[in-house]
Amino acid sequence: MATMNISLPDSLKAFVDEQVADRGYGSSSEYMRELLRREQDRQQLRGLLLEGATSAPGSPADAAWFDALRGRVRKAARPGRRG
Repeated sequence: MATMNISLPDSLKAFVDEQVADRGYGSSSEYMRELLRREQDRQQLRGLLLEGATSAPGSPADAAWFDALRGRVRKAARPGRRG
């Protein structure tokens, strides 16, 4: 694991320390890793949403579509099914 040192103003350092204590993190590093993971997830979601917004329209998700989906799920969930 790589190490990164950051400098924070006293007010942000106090905020981080407070979050660590109040939210049950083991250390400030653990808290910062969680924030970075959330930002990664947020950026990935934003990318997927933008990709979807700029893509061509797909087929509608109407009642027939959901009926077919339920059928596929039931078929896949049958006991003893292989593959």
